[in-house]
Amino acid sequence: MKLNVKAFALTCAILWSVALFGITWWIIALDGITNEITIIGRLYRGYNISPLGSVIGLGWGLVDGLIGGAIFAWLYNLITGKFEKKNK
Repeated sequence: MKLNVKAFALTCAILWSVALFGITWWIIALDGITNEITIIGRLYRGYNISPLGSVIGLGWGLVDGLIGGAIFAWLYNLITGKFEKKNK
């Protein structure tokens, strides 16, 4: 079974960006705005625990999830295609 690369990439992008956005607001609700640079902030330029940082993280998450999901689906299709040929 092959994965639809575009659909899988879009799904990963939406899930990762919404999760990062939600986690940021969860931290804001519990600890308040810290503006501290986190591990994710070192990877995603401009991201921190703040309302603006959550929007920046949403954007970075969309891009990162899209690229990561596309690479994963492409590799999955490549690997499963080779196994299907061997089994026939």
